[in-house]
Amino acid sequence: MFFYLSKIFWFFAQPLNFAIFLLAAGLVASFFGRRRFFRTATFASLMVLALATWTSLGSLMLNPLEERFQRPPQPVKVDGIVVLGGGFEGAINLARGGYELNSGGDRFVETAILARRYPDAKIVISGGNGSLTLDGEGDADTAPRLLEALGVPRDRLVLENRSRNTYENALFSREMVTPGPDETWLLVTSAFHMPRSMALFAKAGFPVVAWPVDYRTSGQEGVGLFTDNPADSLQNTTMAMREWIGLWAYWLSGRIDDPFPGPKS
Repeated sequence: MFFYLSKIFWFFAQPLNFAIFLLAAGLVASFFGRRRFFRTATFASLMVLALATWTSLGSLMLNPLEERFQRPPQPVKVDGIVVLGGGFEGAINLARGGYELNSGGDRFVETAILARRYPDAKIVISGGNGSLTLDGEGDADTAPRLLEALGVPRDRLVLENRSRNTYENALFSREMVTPGPDETWLLVTSAFHMPRSMALFAKAGFPVVAWPVDYRTSGQEGVGLFTDNPADSLQNTTMAMREWIGLWAYWLSGRIDDPFPGPKS
C-alpha cells in the first residue's frame, strides 16, 4: 500500500504536474465566475514553475543531501558491491534490448570501475520496474548486458529484480546475499539518494559503506537566477523535493529512524 500511495502522491506533488493542476483548477474556476480563485491559482502555478526552472532552488535543496555522506578512502578489501537501480532507460531498453543510460547512469559506470578494482567482490544489482504506469525493463535485467560488455563476468553478478523502491532494495538485497559480520560491502547510488539509502540498509540489518556517485551540485551554488539551463534546474528541483518528501515519509512510517540520516544516525 505504501508503494502505491507514494507513487500517486508524487504524481500530483512534483513541480511540473502540480503547476499544471493548479492552472487547470484555475481555468475551471474561471468558467464558474470564480475570478479570485483563477488569479490565485494562475499566480501560484507561475511561481512554482519560475522557482523550479529559473532559480537555484533545486541545487540548494540537493546539496545538503549530497554532502551528508562523503566517499571514504579506498578500502583495501571489498567483499561485495550493491548498486541501486535508477540508471537505465527502462522503456527504451525493453524495446531495443540495449543498455541506454539516463542521468543516473554514473551508478553503473562506477560499479564497473569498482568491479575491476576489486575482482573478487560480488556485485548485487538491485532494481526492478518501480513505475505504476510505464512498462519498462528493470535495471537488474539490463545491467548484465552493460557490465558483461565492460568485462565483468556474469557469474559475479547477483540480480535482484523484484524491488520497486529503496525500502525493497535493502530488504531483498540482504535476503539474497546474507552478508557476514566481518565483510565490507559498498553501496553505490546517487549522492542525493545516499541518506535515505544508508538508513534503510541499516534498518534492514545490512551494514554498508557509502560510495556516493552522480553528483548534481558543485557545492558552490548560491541563491541566484538563471544559474543553470531551465531543464536541469527543473530536474534538480524535482529530485530534491522527491528525496526530502521521501525522507520524511519513510521516517513518519517508521521505515527509518531519523528524518535526515547521517553517518552517526
